[in-house]
Amino acid sequence: MNWKQWLLGRRDVTLALACVAVAIIFGFLSPYFLTLQNVATILRNSVELLLVSLGISFILATGGIDIAVGGALGISAIFVGWCIQGGWPVAAVLLIGPIIGTALGLVSATLIVWGEIPAIIATLGLFGIYRAAIFLLLGGSWISGLPDTLGAAVNQTIGGFPAVGIYILFFYSVGWLIMRWLPLGTAILATGGNERAARLSGVAIGKVKFFVYGFTGLLVGFAALLYVARYRNIETSTGGLVALDAIVASVLGGTSVLGGKANLLGTMCGVVLVRLLQNGFVLVGVPSLWEQAITGVLLISVLILDALVGEGRSSAFRQAAANS
Repeated sequence: MNWKQWLLGRRDVTLALACVAVAIIFGFLSPYFLTLQNVATILRNSVELLLVSLGISFILATGGIDIAVGGALGISAIFVGWCIQGGWPVAAVLLIGPIIGTALGLVSATLIVWGEIPAIIATLGLFGIYRAAIFLLLGGSWISGLPDTLGAAVNQTIGGFPAVGIYILFFYSVGWLIMRWLPLGTAILATGGNERAARLSGVAIGKVKFFVYGFTGLLVGFAALLYVARYRNIETSTGGLVALDAIVASVLGGTSVLGGKANLLGTMCGVVLVRLLQNGFVLVGVPSLWEQAITGVLLISVLILDALVGEGRSSAFRQAAANS
């Protein structure tokens, strides 16, 4: 295997190099990009997307998709905001986001598993329902000026390390443990690789899908907590584009939209790359409309590259088989 093949097979390394290249380019284009304050801003803005993208990677690995995560994040954030306004104890507030998020994730799983509705249709329909629900729950206005109830749980440091960073590392470590070492991880990848074969092999497909959508909902709910803690405002647009960004980050990182493959380290790098680009575009004055266009181009380009690489590997395999 030469270095080009190695790089193509290690999307996480490729993306890490891409992040460095993008940082250098924007560093030349804007004197503010590589400042400590801006780097800290990029990292803070990556927190919620890191959590949602982890869940999306699990879902994509099963061959599914979830367009509704943005709406679920918004609804979870509203309930967190209401609980803070109601003076609930901090422990109860910390629980409500993950509980609501998990419940909404299980709604998606129910439609997909028991309703036998294709994931793209079920979650796209739920996204529309959730967006309407957010508008109705908020009455078309914002929840703003919330007290800093969650500040201590989010903004503190533990052993000199930001608590938020510890939360992210914890969830990604759990995800890596599941995918790498537990039978559940094997079942997830088997489901995405060939669902029919996995079912015939005894994999409980329904339980696997309930887990990945429920786990993603848990992460979305926790992301909602962090969102409210950081901004202390909840808008009607909260979570609007997070699904697209999460799918882009996961696919950029090497998780296959066809299922059967996940790269969690690559997902982390994908999130950082997406946020680097978005932040850089703002600093150099690129209109927000073009930001989403470029994100879409990135997604399509990676899918085309994956298809070409996959076809190249298949051709090499067929050639090797013919020569043997």
